[in-house]
Amino acid sequence: MSTRPKQHTEAGASAALRCHELSASLQGQPVLHRISLDLPLARWTAIVGPNGAGKSTLLRALTSLIPSLGQIELLDRPLHDWPTKARARALAWLGQNEASGEDLSAEDVVMLGRLPHRAWLAPPSASDHAAVRQAMQQTQCWDWRCRSLGQLSGGERQRVLLARALAVQAQVLMMDEPLAHLDPPHQADWLQIVRGEVAQGHSVISVLHELNIALQADWLVVMSEGRVRHCGRPAEAATREALQEVFDHRLQLIELQGQWLALPGAPAPSASASAAIPSPLPAAKASNVLPLKARSHD
Repeated sequence: MSTRPKQHTEAGASAALRCHELSASLQGQPVLHRISLDLPLARWTAIVGPNGAGKSTLLRALTSLIPSLGQIELLDRPLHDWPTKARARALAWLGQNEASGEDLSAEDVVMLGRLPHRAWLAPPSASDHAAVRQAMQQTQCWDWRCRSLGQLSGGERQRVLLARALAVQAQVLMMDEPLAHLDPPHQADWLQIVRGEVAQGHSVISVLHELNIALQADWLVVMSEGRVRHCGRPAEAATREALQEVFDHRLQLIELQGQWLALPGAPAPSASASAAIPSPLPAAKASNVLPLKARSHD
């Protein structure tokens, strides 16, 4: 028996992606178990859960990158009814550890995102070049557009691949762990890009391990053991309870200036475990502590 997680539906809103009774296996082992889910249009949805929850598999199944059973709709239309090129224009994808031509220039890699907009073997148009430049400027990789992909660091490479997905200018953007290799400032840039996409009416669906970023999403899908346990807004108490449950109550969720944050926290020890905890070490003597130097201000 399938279960559809309780979720609030925007009045009159359509779904960016919808699935019913979706199941999938990897190497003969069931991974997704009859999931039914509506992902809202023109919103940012973050999919979270512990390792092995099936998050990436769900994303790949929703885009038909792996075989699955069940029904999938893209923008209220069965996914299998979409012509290949039209679907590639409507749905952009950024996956984990994607392979690409190491000898291709960064600009050429991003230009691959424009292939769904061009006729077979047609050269890039002026609009293609404009879309590529805009995407690379958004991800701050335009200045090294002539460098080959093989010359780039992990973070630089990730920004080029993000630009390729943005260059599609799709209505639905799917990203699997897009913050991999990105430092905190560029994670903040990614967050700004996502909010810009949503402001334009696009839908963003991302798998994230960074819970503090995920908690800023419009919608949160909480998974464990190949099932969706809850869907809802991060500000809802039920969403936070679901997070605590799937992470074995090893989170501290706190609100700071209107924003929820997730901090790692060990579970409370049992009575028997408490008795086995050794006495604390003696406090360090002041002579063994090096004072911090005052930071100079220019």
